[in-house]
Amino acid sequence: MNLSLVILATITGIATGVVFGLLDVPIPAPPNLAGVMGILGILVGYRLVEYFDVGVSLLSLLKV
Repeated sequence: MNLSLVILATITGIATGVVFGLLDVPIPAPPNLAGVMGILGILVGYRLVEYFDVGVSLLSLLKV
């Protein structure tokens, strides 16, 4: 993992949060721990599929 990318993503997220707060619009993120854990679960599931090298090509199933 590249630490500079993590720092840049964090700074970008904070800046975006400040802009949303200044404009008084709701943030497009889960407002509680359950939502954050749901997002973490999506990431873990994605990494498991990568690790076990399994998956389905949606485009080939759709004949695109």
